[in-house]
Amino acid sequence: MDFPLGDLLDEQVCYDWLVGRLYPRGLACPQCGRKRGLGVHRRHRAPVLDYQCPRCGAVFNAFTGTALAGTHRRPSELVLILRGIARGEPTARLARELGCSRRHLLDLRHRLHHLAERFLPARPLADGAAEADEMYQNAGEKRPTAQRPR
Repeated sequence: MDFPLGDLLDEQVCYDWLVGRLYPRGLACPQCGRKRGLGVHRRHRAPVLDYQCPRCGAVFNAFTGTALAGTHRRPSELVLILRGIARGEPTARLARELGCSRRHLLDLRHRLHHLAERFLPARPLADGAAEADEMYQNAGEKRPTAQRPR
Protein backbone atom coordinates (compact mmCIF):
# COMPACT_ATOMS: atom_id res chain seq x y z
CA MET A 1 0.00 0.00 0.00
CA ASP A 2 1.37 3.41 -0.98
CA PHE A 3 0.84 6.54 1.12
CA PRO A 4 1.10 10.12 -0.25
CA LEU A 5 3.22 11.36 2.66
CA GLY A 6 4.46 14.37 0.70
CA ASP A 7 1.16 16.15 1.29
CA LEU A 8 1.53 15.74 5.06
CA LEU A 9 4.99 17.28 5.48
CA ASP A 10 5.79 20.94 6.19
CA GLU A 11 7.80 22.43 3.30
CA GLN A 12 9.71 24.95 5.44
CA VAL A 13 10.77 22.33 7.99
CA CYS A 14 11.93 19.98 5.22
CA TYR A 15 13.83 22.82 3.51
CA ASP A 16 15.56 23.79 6.76
CA TRP A 17 16.49 20.14 7.37
CA LEU A 18 17.99 19.81 3.87
CA VAL A 19 19.94 23.07 4.15
CA GLY A 20 21.26 21.97 7.54
CA ARG A 21 22.53 18.70 6.03
CA LEU A 22 23.96 20.26 2.88
CA TYR A 23 25.61 23.21 4.66
CA PRO A 24 26.44 22.28 8.27
CA ARG A 25 28.53 25.48 8.59
CA GLY A 26 25.87 27.67 6.99
CA LEU A 27 24.75 28.52 3.45
CA ALA A 28 27.50 30.16 1.39
CA CYS A 29 28.01 31.41 -2.15
CA PRO A 30 29.19 28.50 -4.32
CA GLN A 31 31.60 30.76 -6.26
CA CYS A 32 33.34 32.89 -3.65
CA GLY A 33 32.28 31.29 -0.36
CA ARG A 34 30.74 34.42 1.17
CA LYS A 35 28.18 33.75 3.91
CA ARG A 36 27.20 37.23 5.06
CA GLY A 37 24.92 39.68 3.32
CA LEU A 38 23.37 37.25 0.86
CA GLY A 39 20.35 38.99 -0.61
CA VAL A 40 17.16 37.27 -1.70
CA HIS A 41 17.01 37.43 -5.48
CA ARG A 42 13.73 35.57 -6.13
CA ARG A 43 10.98 33.98 -4.02
CA HIS A 44 9.02 32.21 -6.75
CA ARG A 45 9.61 28.72 -5.27
CA ALA A 46 9.28 29.51 -1.57
CA PRO A 47 10.63 28.16 0.73
CA VAL A 48 13.44 27.49 -1.78
CA LEU A 49 14.85 30.98 -2.22
CA ASP A 50 17.27 32.20 -4.87
CA TYR A 51 20.07 34.26 -3.34
CA GLN A 52 22.47 36.77 -4.87
CA CYS A 53 25.98 37.23 -3.57
CA PRO A 54 26.90 40.89 -2.95
CA ARG A 55 30.60 40.20 -3.66
CA CYS A 56 30.58 38.27 -6.95
CA GLY A 57 26.94 38.70 -8.06
CA ALA A 58 26.28 34.96 -8.39
CA VAL A 59 22.65 33.87 -8.19
CA PHE A 60 22.13 30.49 -6.52
CA ASN A 61 19.88 28.48 -4.24
CA ALA A 62 20.60 25.89 -1.56
CA PHE A 63 20.74 23.07 -4.13
CA THR A 64 23.16 24.72 -6.58
CA GLY A 65 26.30 22.63 -6.98
CA THR A 66 24.86 19.61 -5.16
CA ALA A 67 23.41 16.32 -6.38
CA LEU A 68 19.96 17.86 -5.87
CA ALA A 69 20.60 20.68 -8.37
CA GLY A 70 18.07 20.88 -11.18
CA THR A 71 15.54 18.52 -9.60
CA HIS A 72 12.80 21.18 -9.28
CA ARG A 73 11.16 19.14 -6.55
CA ARG A 74 9.53 20.39 -3.39
CA PRO A 75 11.66 20.00 -0.24
CA SER A 76 9.17 17.49 1.20
CA GLU A 77 9.55 15.32 -1.91
CA LEU A 78 13.34 15.48 -1.66
CA VAL A 79 13.22 14.41 1.99
CA LEU A 80 10.97 11.48 1.10
CA ILE A 81 13.25 10.50 -1.79
CA LEU A 82 16.33 10.56 0.44
CA ARG A 83 14.48 8.60 3.13
CA GLY A 84 13.32 6.02 0.59
CA ILE A 85 16.80 5.59 -0.87
CA ALA A 86 18.34 5.25 2.60
CA ARG A 87 15.76 2.59 3.49
CA GLY A 88 16.30 0.69 0.22
CA GLU A 89 12.81 1.34 -1.16
CA PRO A 90 12.34 0.36 -4.81
CA THR A 91 12.45 3.27 -7.24
CA ALA A 92 9.13 2.23 -8.81
CA ARG A 93 7.33 2.46 -5.46
CA LEU A 94 8.87 5.86 -4.68
CA ALA A 95 7.83 7.11 -8.11
CA ARG A 96 4.25 5.92 -7.58
CA GLU A 97 4.04 7.52 -4.12
CA LEU A 98 5.39 10.83 -5.41
CA GLY A 99 3.51 10.72 -8.69
CA CYS A 100 6.63 11.28 -10.75
CA SER A 101 8.64 9.65 -13.51
CA ARG A 102 10.48 6.50 -12.48
CA ARG A 103 13.24 7.30 -14.99
CA HIS A 104 13.97 10.75 -13.55
CA LEU A 105 13.89 9.36 -10.03
CA LEU A 106 16.29 6.58 -11.03
CA ASP A 107 18.68 9.17 -12.52
CA LEU A 108 18.61 11.11 -9.23
CA ARG A 109 19.19 7.91 -7.28
CA HIS A 110 22.22 7.09 -9.42
CA ARG A 111 23.64 10.61 -8.93
CA LEU A 112 23.25 10.29 -5.17
CA HIS A 113 24.84 6.82 -5.12
CA HIS A 114 27.76 8.02 -7.24
CA LEU A 115 28.31 10.95 -4.90
CA ALA A 116 28.11 8.70 -1.83
CA GLU A 117 30.72 6.33 -3.33
CA ARG A 118 33.15 9.24 -3.70
CA PHE A 119 33.06 9.81 0.04
CA LEU A 120 33.58 6.20 1.08
CA PRO A 121 36.83 5.61 2.95
CA ALA A 122 39.64 4.51 0.62
CA ARG A 123 41.34 2.34 3.21
CA PRO A 124 39.84 -0.94 4.42
CA LEU A 125 38.54 -1.28 7.96
CA ALA A 126 41.15 -1.59 10.69
CA ASP A 127 39.71 -4.87 11.99
CA GLY A 128 40.85 -8.15 10.51
CA ALA A 129 37.31 -9.52 10.58
CA ALA A 130 33.91 -7.90 10.45
CA GLU A 131 30.54 -9.27 11.55
CA ALA A 132 28.01 -9.24 8.76
CA ASP A 133 25.10 -10.44 10.86
CA GLU A 134 25.13 -8.12 13.87
CA MET A 135 21.36 -7.93 13.65
CA TYR A 136 21.08 -11.65 14.42
CA GLN A 137 23.63 -11.81 17.21
CA ASN A 138 21.43 -13.94 19.47
CA ALA A 139 20.00 -16.12 16.72
CA GLY A 140 21.98 -19.25 17.62
CA GLU A 141 21.46 -19.08 21.36
CA LYS A 142 18.96 -21.35 23.01
CA ARG A 143 16.84 -20.27 25.87
CA PRO A 144 16.62 -22.34 29.05
CA THR A 145 14.04 -25.12 29.14
CA ALA A 146 10.61 -24.01 30.17
CA GLN A 147 9.52 -25.16 33.60
CA ARG A 148 6.73 -27.69 33.69
CA PRO A 149 3.61 -26.83 35.64
CA ARG A 150 3.20 -28.87 38.83
